[in-house]
Amino acid sequence: MASFPGLELLATAVVALDEDFIVRYANPAAESLLATGAKSLSGQPFLQLFAERSELERALGEALTTHWDYSAQNVTYSRAGHEPLPLACSLTRIESQGLALLAELRPIEEQLRHAREERLLFEQQANRELIRNLAHEIKNPLGGLRGSAQLLERELERAELREYTQVIIKEADRLQRLMDRMLTPHRTPHLEPLGIHEVLERVRSLVRAEFGIDIQRDYDPSIPDLVGDREQLIQAVLNIARNAAQAGANTITFRSRALRQITILRQRHRLALELQVVDDGPGVPEEIQDRIFNPLVSGREGGTGLGLSLAQTFVQYHQGVIEFESRPGRTIFRILLPLT
Repeated sequence: MASFPGLELLATAVVALDEDFIVRYANPAAESLLATGAKSLSGQPFLQLFAERSELERALGEALTTHWDYSAQNVTYSRAGHEPLPLACSLTRIESQGLALLAELRPIEEQLRHAREERLLFEQQANRELIRNLAHEIKNPLGGLRGSAQLLERELERAELREYTQVIIKEADRLQRLMDRMLTPHRTPHLEPLGIHEVLERVRSLVRAEFGIDIQRDYDPSIPDLVGDREQLIQAVLNIARNAAQAGANTITFRSRALRQITILRQRHRLALELQVVDDGPGVPEEIQDRIFNPLVSGREGGTGLGLSLAQTFVQYHQGVIEFESRPGRTIFRILLPLT
């Protein structure tokens, strides 16, 4: 059986085929996905594994002769005693160890999740750059506006008129603080070993002091320390919990779990942390659910729309991602962070 050490640790299921489309190699992810050992897969006709044989055979032939990558959606893996498994199949031409093609297999649902994560990552990067440039452009005229209001105030004799200049100065200061918040994520993270439950306890005390809500705990004590920026992680969790409290939640729960063999942003991790923030509030409005992590998007009147955007940015600095599901009465935000 052929050997490909570089494919052993891939999170994606990969099988290598010869020119007759016979399986000659399967990585551990393929064994897991297809629920079959590599030795059993080796020597099997690749086409026999799937229901759409004529369509797949045409795709294999085209990939072999044209040397172009080819993606065939909705092939169905079938095996006795198992439910049919819809997969996306991508083919790549290779010339190594007598092999001809690499076939990458992904569950359709997982592929859609990866596509969402990649789109979110791209949007976050573009939004951060846009906000950074915008903040710089706004900060300069704000200083001039505030200074002019102070000079004008000195020339005014009537106290009631100075009230208006105070409004200008206070609003300029508020916008200045908002610009500073927009630029804050761009500092270099300060990494150190830390316990995630220390972070959660700090957030609990802050939320309790600000809103009077006693957050429930459901912790997994076996979770090891992770390497991260303490302040950024506190701020990320605090932004999510604060949003829930401001939306009117009566109950908030922090739940931590260790996950094994999970893919985050296309990277496979042997061990990861799942942190859930669960609340019983009204939920995220449906019309903004696909934009909830974008800057300046808020479901609350008077909200700045920066809290979740900053939280996602801080989590991405730790090679993690935030996901959520929401309906009236139950919203779950999940923070996934690698622990290895």
